[in-house]
Amino acid sequence: MARHLRIAAAQLGPLHLADSRADATARLVRLLRDAHAMGARYVVFPELAFTTFFPRYWYDDQDEVDRRFYEFTMPSPETQPLFDEARKLGIGFYVGYAERVVEQGVVRRYNTAILVGPDGRIVGKYRKIHLPGHAEHKPEAAFQHLEKKYFEVGNLGFRVWKFMDMVAGMLICNDRRWPEAFRVLALQGAEIVSLGFNTPTENLHYPEPPALRVHHHLIMAQSMAFQNATWLVETAKCGFEDGNRMFGHSLIVAPTGEIVAKSVSEEDEVICFNADIDLACDLKRTMFDFAAHRRPEHYRLIVDRVGAEVTPAEGP
Repeated sequence: MARHLRIAAAQLGPLHLADSRADATARLVRLLRDAHAMGARYVVFPELAFTTFFPRYWYDDQDEVDRRFYEFTMPSPETQPLFDEARKLGIGFYVGYAERVVEQGVVRRYNTAILVGPDGRIVGKYRKIHLPGHAEHKPEAAFQHLEKKYFEVGNLGFRVWKFMDMVAGMLICNDRRWPEAFRVLALQGAEIVSLGFNTPTENLHYPEPPALRVHHHLIMAQSMAFQNATWLVETAKCGFEDGNRMFGHSLIVAPTGEIVAKSVSEEDEVICFNADIDLACDLKRTMFDFAAHRRPEHYRLIVDRVGAEVTPAEGP
């Protein structure tokens, strides 16, 4: 009997500097109720879902940043209502946040996402590995992209969990541009990958038309889902946050690479689809039968070399 799960992407419109984490949580709760009314049993919220995208700002006082934007515990008093409502409705969810934690006596800060079961219990945690942007102050820039200043590279690796009768993996934002991340999850049997994002419409580092940025977002999602034979849910926080625009285009992609649902706004919006989790079985047995077709002995360069170098072959 095929496994079906009604899944939803709960997109958030803008969160401003003046908006509190309690305000953000109240909006997430409303989206969760909307998803429940649509029959959803699993909901994917965005990256950094409880605050504005604060890495666009330079702060000298890290203590202020901690107080304003980071979660010291999860759930916290401000975010607890989301967990309570999910437990009440029997819905599992993914949500991203800024995590401040003390590990072996050292304060660490991560861009984090968690997987929460329908009982409100945290099942899994992922810390973002592919951090974009920069760490130094660029006062001449239109805005900052300081993820490398405010976060450390995630230290939990790419993992999967048995979750709601499926194999689930998590990624965050810029991870979607790196095929290695998806392939590591697929090699562990991932059937669904959840990914929240906050993506500026403008590229800070070089000129790029906004439409081209969206085009890349869409083709990456389709190719990653298809090449790894997995469902993919990507959810945005978007719109004009204090004048800084991020694009939406939250979507649900089938293992066939087909976009089965996509948002149409840059505001709070829920999209939903009844996913056949077993849809990828044929692909996993044939075209993407890793055991039969992969040749890792020829892929060493992927893990041995970080940057590109020109190394032409010698001889025929």
